[in-house]
Amino acid sequence: MNTLKLTDLLQIKYPIIQAPMFLVSNTKMVIEAMKSGIAGCIPALNYRTIEELRAAIKELKEAKVEGGSFGFNLIVNKSNIKYKDQLNVICKEGVDFIITSLGSPEETIKQAHKHNIKVFCDVTDLKFAKKVESLGADAIIAVNNLAGGHRGDLSPEDLISLLVKNCAIPIISAGGVGCKADLDKMLSYGAVGVSVGSPFIASVEANVTEEYKQACVQYNASDIVMTERISGTPCTVINTPYVQKIGTKQPWIERVLNKNKQLKKWVKMIRFSIGMNATKNAATKATYKTVWVAGPSIQHTKEILPVKKIVAHLIGS
Repeated sequence: MNTLKLTDLLQIKYPIIQAPMFLVSNTKMVIEAMKSGIAGCIPALNYRTIEELRAAIKELKEAKVEGGSFGFNLIVNKSNIKYKDQLNVICKEGVDFIITSLGSPEETIKQAHKHNIKVFCDVTDLKFAKKVESLGADAIIAVNNLAGGHRGDLSPEDLISLLVKNCAIPIISAGGVGCKADLDKMLSYGAVGVSVGSPFIASVEANVTEEYKQACVQYNASDIVMTERISGTPCTVINTPYVQKIGTKQPWIERVLNKNKQLKKWVKMIRFSIGMNATKNAATKATYKTVWVAGPSIQHTKEILPVKKIVAHLIGS
């Protein structure tokens, strides 16, 4: 077991990563996170072009302050056709860390380490945790069953304890942190830090609609449901009237087509495209089709606040 703290890994003041959130995370949020003494991360896919991604990296490098850190999240499987170009520009421009998701991080680890960039890998089970450890990952992001978006199956305590016992690299917990008591709980299980997403949706700096932010204030943990209608893989969303109307299960035709090996790949791609478009519209414009991704930690979101005040709430100051 490696107990090197997240604060030492990233040279930050508090053991918190502002988690990368599709369509939500942006440079304004990460800059305020760094000023508050934590790390911030943005999905590379939030930028349509490589030039936009390069500009974001340069903006964050110029704004970086002591006690803060920044990185980017990469989808490392074949579904991300921009992956190699994104990895190349991230390594060339220089960031503090990369978080990998949905695929083998082997190439990312190899290239990032050449540029002294740390790589943390999302995992939901021990098998993949051991795999990324063997590939040279610097830490593991343990995605538990309280995470927002695509979550794991195990509780925070079970997953963290399992990985701490069996892995020799640091474990960072993802999911279920909305206040200082939650943070302390994850650290008590053996995590060296936490990755926190949903509480930051209702931040002043987030580029989503006021309706989305207000929903995170209005709804509670009991209003979070799993849906298969975004990417084909179960994903947590707020149970709005629209979600209730359309249901959370795949349409019957998709279930039938997913049983066909030749068609399954294409069905998933179409579902992903439709779901991501619906999510984008709900997050960025007024629409009755409200598919808002969030996790149960919105239970502790009581008002729309600046990032610095959300961080203060998480660290108990």
